[in-house]
Amino acid sequence: MSMLRLFQPALVPGLLQTPEYIRAVLQRHDLSHDALTRTINGRLERQAVLYDSAKTLRFIITEPVLRWRIVPPQMMAAQLDRIVSISRLSHIDIRVVPLQSQQHDIANHAFVIRDDRMVTIETVHAEMVVTDPRDVELYVAKFCGFEQVALSGNDMRGLVEGIRDDYLREQETG
Repeated sequence: MSMLRLFQPALVPGLLQTPEYIRAVLQRHDLSHDALTRTINGRLERQAVLYDSAKTLRFIITEPVLRWRIVPPQMMAAQLDRIVSISRLSHIDIRVVPLQSQQHDIANHAFVIRDDRMVTIETVHAEMVVTDPRDVELYVAKFCGFEQVALSGNDMRGLVEGIRDDYLREQETG
């Protein structure tokens, strides 16, 4: 796999999550302490792909993802700092679809496109794999549509840092 495109309308993508965020997401499931620890460690190990410059990683997340209070304000601020930091890597493109932009599509569910050959879709109870080229193309087109209305680069970082600053102010006054 050389290019991975991830669309996430509900949570920070797993590859970008801080350990605290991962724990908060996983604690919603009925995992034993050992299973929780193993799963967190496994997710953190997978994040090594972020530093493999031979791979191109493109993320699109929606602004509500940044505002969804999965962890306390200070930890959300740290999570947003991580997104900004990783966005500076040359082989990684992180974009945010802002709430204020006119939407032409619906962010139904998360999906991952691998090299334009396979799409995985996570549902509540299962993961679906799509390989028919016509179906893959539907997801590529959906990704491209959101990519066009999403903020990137310094505009994206400015939005994320503004939301982070809101969390920090909340922490100070809370």
